[in-house]
Amino acid sequence: MFGLKLLMQTHLFDEDKNRLPYQGEAFLFPQFFSPAECHVYYHELLNGIEWKQEPIKIFGKEVMQPRLTAWYGNKPYTYSGITMQPIPFTPALLAIKEKIEPVAGVNFTSALLNLYRDGKDSMGWHRDNEKELGINPVIGSVSFGGARTFKLRNYQNKKELRTMELTNGSFLLMSGQTQHYWEHQIPKTSKNTGPRINITFRVIK
Repeated sequence: MFGLKLLMQTHLFDEDKNRLPYQGEAFLFPQFFSPAECHVYYHELLNGIEWKQEPIKIFGKEVMQPRLTAWYGNKPYTYSGITMQPIPFTPALLAIKEKIEPVAGVNFTSALLNLYRDGKDSMGWHRDNEKELGINPVIGSVSFGGARTFKLRNYQNKKELRTMELTNGSFLLMSGQTQHYWEHQIPKTSKNTGPRINITFRVIK
């Protein structure tokens, strides 16, 4: 990850230390995108993405996801019992992808988008460890809009917990063994938070 090492050496970010104590890497850059970029990308994604609310299977029961989703890229993606067919990247997604790739050190091929309409929308505990992602996948998570709490929990030691705020314009890079040993979630909140768009860029093998 030459791009990440360069950022750390030049001290361009205050919060570039690994947030995980062991068995993985999670680097948070709170203001990776400028306020002007955030404004443009948020509205382009909100209005230009083909958002859907899809059913998933939890403990054998089919329920509607508590958020809207979309899948962009070059290959289908299967998780939680559903298979999403890819849509070609939009100009906005391509521009965002090209900005984070030098830091991530990979060329992302696909992106899962989530629209959290309010604090009632959420994401349960899970790991991005589907076989399509390969071993030690690199996940680039970009957020626009309302801030939400993001939690990481060690899969074996549930008491080992890390919490961070994913704010407007933030970029969270997860790599190494993170998806094998850590699970993550976006919990519900009673706070008056605005809509949030999250993009998790991935490499599909």
